Amino acid sequence: MPVHWTVSHSARLVVAVAKGDVTPTDIERYFAGITADGAMAYRKIFEITHTPTALNEENLKTLGERVIYYAQHGQIGPVAIVAASDDSYAQARIFAAAARVSRPLAIFRELHAARQWLDAQPLPSSAEPG
Repeated sequence: MPVHWTVSHSARLVVAVAKGDVTPTDIERYFAGITADGAMAYRKIFEITHTPTALNEENLKTLGERVIYYAQHGQIGPVAIVAASDDSYAQARIFAAAARVSRPLAIFRELHAARQWLDAQPLPSSAEPG
């Protein structure tokens, strides 16, 4: 599976790493998995540095629309996207532009900067640790 994630209910944090060829179906599995875990409202780090440009602009926009759908049906938490390569950074910008919802989203070149920013974001008040 090209997208691996862990959920920390005590920290209300999801850490996901994508590697290799990632498809929209892989991202949908991630969305479904964190939703099933009750973690959609948690703060998230999503590392995409080691993915080739498998997701084209149309797919990224479709995934952005999916985030809008999730936001309409419940709280979604802040996300820090880590994209150290130029290609992954460009992909992250397309996704961020398509996923415009009321939640903090930032793109970083380094994991530690992403984590510092995410740690400064408030914990979701309505999310219940499970």
